[in-house]
Amino acid sequence: MTSICKLSNPCFSSTSYGSRSSSTPKFVVHLRTSTFNHTLSGSKLSLVINPSIRASLCVKCSQADGNGSSVKKTTLHHLYETQGQSPWYDNLCRPVTDLIPLIDSGVRGVTSNPAIFQKAISTSNAYNDQFRELVQAGKDIDSVYWELVVKDIQDACKLFETIYDKTDGGDGSVSVEVSPRLADDTEGTVEAAKWLHKKVERSNVYIKIPATAPCIPSIKEVISLGISVNVTLIFSLSRYEAVIDAYLDGLEASGLSDLSRVTSVASFFVSRVDTLIDKLLEKIGTPEALDLRGKAANAQAALAYDLYQKKFSGPRWEALVKKGCQKQRLLWASTSVKNPAYPDTLYVDPLIGPDTVSTMPDQALQAFIDHGSVARTIDANLSEAEGIYSALEKLGIDWGFVGSQLELEGVDSFKKSFDSLLDSLQEKANTLKLVSL
Repeated sequence: MTSICKLSNPCFSSTSYGSRSSSTPKFVVHLRTSTFNHTLSGSKLSLVINPSIRASLCVKCSQADGNGSSVKKTTLHHLYETQGQSPWYDNLCRPVTDLIPLIDSGVRGVTSNPAIFQKAISTSNAYNDQFRELVQAGKDIDSVYWELVVKDIQDACKLFETIYDKTDGGDGSVSVEVSPRLADDTEGTVEAAKWLHKKVERSNVYIKIPATAPCIPSIKEVISLGISVNVTLIFSLSRYEAVIDAYLDGLEASGLSDLSRVTSVASFFVSRVDTLIDKLLEKIGTPEALDLRGKAANAQAALAYDLYQKKFSGPRWEALVKKGCQKQRLLWASTSVKNPAYPDTLYVDPLIGPDTVSTMPDQALQAFIDHGSVARTIDANLSEAEGIYSALEKLGIDWGFVGSQLELEGVDSFKKSFDSLLDSLQEKANTLKLVSL
């Protein structure tokens, strides 16, 4: 697992953070060359580096705590403390303890999916011992897969327990997805969610359910049972609204007396939207169309945030608040840049706003820590977002088609990753059995 501490480019963290004590701010400087001059004045550090020297430099502002130890601050801490957006990490593999430096750097949760586990399990030897034990115990391959996955989820949940408890369940969650083979199976998804929730047996686990039409009723049912849900593969505003309604319906249908720990996030995918729409715009080929490349995804995301604010206000929501219910936060997913011509923080910097989550894979996470900008941006220019959305429609872009196509591609991609991993595990098990004969 890549650690955000291993940045190849210099990173400068010069922002002042809210202090929790009156102790003097300190600075931690990691430098791999000694050729530099520095001056220190107050709480600001300026560096003059010989441009001919290529150093891997990271300057972190720290605040000494009551015990004299330092708590290192990064852009991720600043993001959460000043803007109310929670940075999560979109990856998971063994050793799970690799998450510890990420947590120290400000990561507040983890998301996973079948593609992530396919890569983790098929490319690492860290799963071999458990795999061998399970096969020798006579477990079938489906059971082997879930045992491997559940152990990772449980171990990660343990690491995030402190954050979960301190935030009353607001952060510190780890997401695990039901089988992608169930994307068109309403009842099968409900039963799988119940089984997986019981299997993991951790209060801070999120069960991921895709936002396919057949699974919208599943979301309502699972929420009503008191199981927290990460709704994934949302690509359109209409489907997002259906997801919100499913969450609200589930809360209202629940017979539980305490709904305060029943939470949810709605994972709205971003970069994949631009990937598809950019291709459509290039086919149109007019200057107006080409000028809109790289703008569709963030425009739709801004409108999604506006919808979020409207849906979680008013009499219906206020009635649920009295029962202790929490908002279903918007989570920005697919935040890595697919087009190398675009800025590497394109799907992070412009989507910052309170009560949201940004889950970032290694590329996006490292880029944001290195040179991301922290400011409320998601609703800074709603009229511009509306204009872009409408301009795309006028050019013939069918947002309904875009959402449906991306959903099909997303479900298919996860199914292929899931099936590929099971096939490779079966081959590995067959080989192991032959060797043991």
